[in-house]
Amino acid sequence: MLSRRNFLTAAVGVAAAGGLAACAKKDESSSGSSSAGSKTITLGFSQVGAESGWRSANTTSVKDAAKKAGYNLKFSDAQQKQENQISAIRSYIAQKVDVIAFSPVVVTGWDAVLKEAKTAKIPVVLTDRSVETSDDSLYVTLVGSDFTDEGRRAAKMLATVVQKAGLKGTVKIAQLEGTTGAAPAIERAKGFKEVMDAEHAGDWKIVVSQTGDFTRAGGKQVMAAFLQSNPDINVLFAHNDDMAIGAIQSIEAAGKKPGKDILIVSIDGVKDGFVAMSEGKINGIVECNPLLGPQLMEVVKKVHDGQPVERWIKTKEGDFLQDQAKAALPTRQY
Repeated sequence: MLSRRNFLTAAVGVAAAGGLAACAKKDESSSGSSSAGSKTITLGFSQVGAESGWRSANTTSVKDAAKKAGYNLKFSDAQQKQENQISAIRSYIAQKVDVIAFSPVVVTGWDAVLKEAKTAKIPVVLTDRSVETSDDSLYVTLVGSDFTDEGRRAAKMLATVVQKAGLKGTVKIAQLEGTTGAAPAIERAKGFKEVMDAEHAGDWKIVVSQTGDFTRAGGKQVMAAFLQSNPDINVLFAHNDDMAIGAIQSIEAAGKKPGKDILIVSIDGVKDGFVAMSEGKINGIVECNPLLGPQLMEVVKKVHDGQPVERWIKTKEGDFLQDQAKAALPTRQY
């Protein structure tokens, strides 16, 4: 598996990325001119779907940034289905777009279509999520977050939350996982467990874990089942805010107080998550910035022009505890 921690700025990767982008640029005109201003950049972008507030904000950011950059954006919503994304990418290849970008639904199963893009000399940029591939040259770069580190940060945040709450005895954790096979679900769980095993092996235990598919409805339904099978849960770790917000409904329906009877740590930092945190219902949030549009458009321009780019372009993020929620809430624009 090509994990994010191995995304280094390798000279070979940069050379391959630059070469692929240069090939695509060269084919734009019979004269072989390298002038980027001679043609409007056409970008084919395939989005995962609209499963959460984070994803909706990400889509808006991409569309707004493409418009501001003056690009011809061809947008596709995969509705959380890999087959829809593969179909969209093949459509972009047939349309001979200049650059393809997509946020993959899951990490595996992309080699065939990415090879088709490479054969067509169309560079591919990943956004938000990574993929597993047999050939690193099948895509140029990843613009997104370090999900494994987000999981680690969530675990460290939970340690602070537990201490502040004065929770005694075994920390019994319910984990709401993201979409099965998706990079953030895999890597956030990995990072969280890494810290848990290293620093809290004797007093923390994940007693139940299941996917809520990154949706509020999923979080609500799965949390209701968790409370039936494990009524002594005292902590919830949700892979995103939307699942945490859905879970809060089930916690309250069960007569418990979210943020007190069950401590909650989640990841994303969407406005609704901060509202819940300001109400005392979520104890801490690890930010995952969805506003990738401007960074993506800068990368698309460089790739289109044949300029070298880093193998992994990371976003900047922060961590927020409950007592910071009200002050931070006005800054949440998504």
